[in-house]
Amino acid sequence: MKQTKTKLDMTRGSIMKLIVLFAIPMVIGNILQQLYSTADTFIIGNFCGPTSIAAVGTSSQPIEVFMCIFMGIGAGVSILVSICTGAGNSERLNRIVKTAVSFTYLAAIPLMILGILLTPAILSFMQVPEDTWDLAVLYIRIVFLGLLGNMGYNMNAGILRGLGDSASSLVFLVISAITNILLDILFVAVFRMDVAGAALATIIAMYLSWAVSIHYIRSRYPQLSFTILPRGLDISELKEILKTGLPLGLNNSLYTMGHIMMQSLINSQGSAFMAGASVGGKIMGIASVAITSFSAAMSTFAGQNYGARNYKRLRRGGKIVPIYSGLITASLGALMYLFSRPLVGLFTSDGETIRYALLCISIQLPFQWCYCVLNTILNLANGIGGVKYSTVVNLLMLWAVRIPSAFLIARFYDGHYVTFGVSISFMAGMAAALTFYHSRRWKEVIRLSRQQESQPVTGSENKA
Repeated sequence: MKQTKTKLDMTRGSIMKLIVLFAIPMVIGNILQQLYSTADTFIIGNFCGPTSIAAVGTSSQPIEVFMCIFMGIGAGVSILVSICTGAGNSERLNRIVKTAVSFTYLAAIPLMILGILLTPAILSFMQVPEDTWDLAVLYIRIVFLGLLGNMGYNMNAGILRGLGDSASSLVFLVISAITNILLDILFVAVFRMDVAGAALATIIAMYLSWAVSIHYIRSRYPQLSFTILPRGLDISELKEILKTGLPLGLNNSLYTMGHIMMQSLINSQGSAFMAGASVGGKIMGIASVAITSFSAAMSTFAGQNYGARNYKRLRRGGKIVPIYSGLITASLGALMYLFSRPLVGLFTSDGETIRYALLCISIQLPFQWCYCVLNTILNLANGIGGVKYSTVVNLLMLWAVRIPSAFLIARFYDGHYVTFGVSISFMAGMAAALTFYHSRRWKEVIRLSRQQESQPVTGSENKA
């Protein structure tokens, strides 16, 4: 397969150097993705009002309801691509990519229509206050029009990650983030379109990201024969994609429903607390940019080495990557906590909103490193085919810990502390994820790696 400067071979060289090289563009990209929603919140907070902030802040969960299954399938595609890349199987890789393109259209268009129709029902379930209702419905319905662009970009980014190319997505996001911010200023600050302007800016940026990613893949990886429009489904590969991706999609569904339940508890505290939780979420989102980056790097690393049958290297990476990712997330969290007060002040001058935002930050941010460790371990499991394991852990974390604890806090203590249920679930989830190292699948990796220990080591294959 043709090699590119942006494509990383995760099967040889210093493990942590490759992980960091893979993760850095994604960290920057995650920051830019945060700018999508942060730009909306910042500009709306300064040119509109608290109810508009609340409307935008409650929008992510309804979108996730319709994205969650697809995102899991996209992650499944990424895992299969990484395994094919590690094994050097170009013929199967082309079949997977062709099927992924067709499936994107097959899933996105019906979901886009369904989402627009079901928006009021979802917001009603989430107990969105009356003073926020109309703005929330308008914002979410416009954003749903961009669902095809959102799904298309995320599928293409997953394919590139599976190839070992994480840097290219950064370029796409720079272009779309700049577009989003400039259009936010134009539509909201200049034309005074309120949340409708922010939503319109977001969907234009989504479609631009998708278009640029298509052009990049077609020009940089011509051997994939990537097409703009669908060109048929390979049924056998679709079955493999669904076999890998559906458990991840179920995992995402469980997680999204947990978010919705949490958001409904937040919404029941009123629009001021909704706005504060939304602003606090932006600060914590910046602090957590390393989480998804290291998790994706772990998945690609695991998939490529599993495909290459490099079990000794896989075993070592499975130990050190969660530790380093947790330490980096803890450091970022400490930094954001130190500057949380002035950062919150950038989004709003409303005293009540600021107070609630700082409260949410203080009871969640110190525990985000736990989520980083558990998510990295779960992506290690996903990368070697243990996708059902992460579903079980998330089921326990959300429905056995997070929702019950948040409900009990709201019922018997103080509803303004409901987000501490998230922190409790992070700690419980990390403890559950650590049991993967005692699973049969990981023990098999250990057994196979020990068989390779007597073989000669070449180059810097096993460096950390």
